[in-house]
Amino acid sequence: MLFEKLSERGTAFLGTRYPIISGAMTWISDVTLMQAVADSGAFPVLAGGNMDPDLFEQEIDRCIDQLKAPFAANLITIAPNYRAQYEILQSKDVGFVVFAGSFPRKADIQDMKRAGKKVLSFASGESIAKQQIKFGADALILEGSEAGGHVGHVSLMVLLQQVLFNFEEVPIFVGGGLATGEMMAHLMLMGAAGCQFGTLFVMTEECTAHDAFKQAFARARARQAVATPQYDSRLPIVAVRAIKNRGTDEFGKLQLELLNRLEQEELSREKAQYEVEKYWIGALRRAVVDGDVDHGSLMAGQSVGLVSEIRPMKEVVETLVTDAEVELLRTVGRLK
Repeated sequence: MLFEKLSERGTAFLGTRYPIISGAMTWISDVTLMQAVADSGAFPVLAGGNMDPDLFEQEIDRCIDQLKAPFAANLITIAPNYRAQYEILQSKDVGFVVFAGSFPRKADIQDMKRAGKKVLSFASGESIAKQQIKFGADALILEGSEAGGHVGHVSLMVLLQQVLFNFEEVPIFVGGGLATGEMMAHLMLMGAAGCQFGTLFVMTEECTAHDAFKQAFARARARQAVATPQYDSRLPIVAVRAIKNRGTDEFGKLQLELLNRLEQEELSREKAQYEVEKYWIGALRRAVVDGDVDHGSLMAGQSVGLVSEIRPMKEVVETLVTDAEVELLRTVGRLK
């Protein structure tokens, strides 16, 4: 199979049947979803989010006990509980760590490697890719701004040209706006070791998100998944892409309120940024767990416009692989 040949570097690195990563999604990427991903031959990632350290350790232990396949834990470097989660993960028998949120320090990468873990780090440009490789990252993830949740400012189309085409030292996985096997085939022809999917895996039977959350995805169009703007440089925020609703508007009001309090010197910038992250964590829970799709956060990538059906995870993954193989054969045929 052509797809199998293209998959060799990615599957060798991940230790899975397919070079398909299930992107970490807070309140969604739990052990139930991870088990379905692993059983389908793909690579599961636990979302650390800002989980309480005790709960994080419990979830890690559940994954170790229940999963009989490789998996990673995702740590958000800007989360208030990051350091506690880091120390817990460092002591656990988990083979992979994915750093997200911001770029990990060299010491954090090196200490995880000394603990026997492979490190994956996001790269938002050529200089960051070079830095993370120099720091010791074992693989990179290119996630375009089309993705859902906290995102950078550069589209995957540009990141491919900046990073994928210029670095051979480590496997590079790509994500952001992906939902089809056809696109996966072409990205791997370009040199990607594999692909990361998130929004697509929300729309599976095994995903424990509230049905109202999934139905909001089913109804949404690509243009409705919008990224939040930063109103003022005094309050730097990481953009969040979500389906526009009242919660999106409420976040805008929160920014204005926090900026006013900064102006009045009622709180520090660090405290303001903490309030921003606290908002998103709570808003996401309201949508995913409670089903409040009006005021909660509907974090989704623009690929939400490509998915409208809830299917079993195994069917989703098998369709990706089958469609990728068919597209590769079609492409080869066009070259004859």
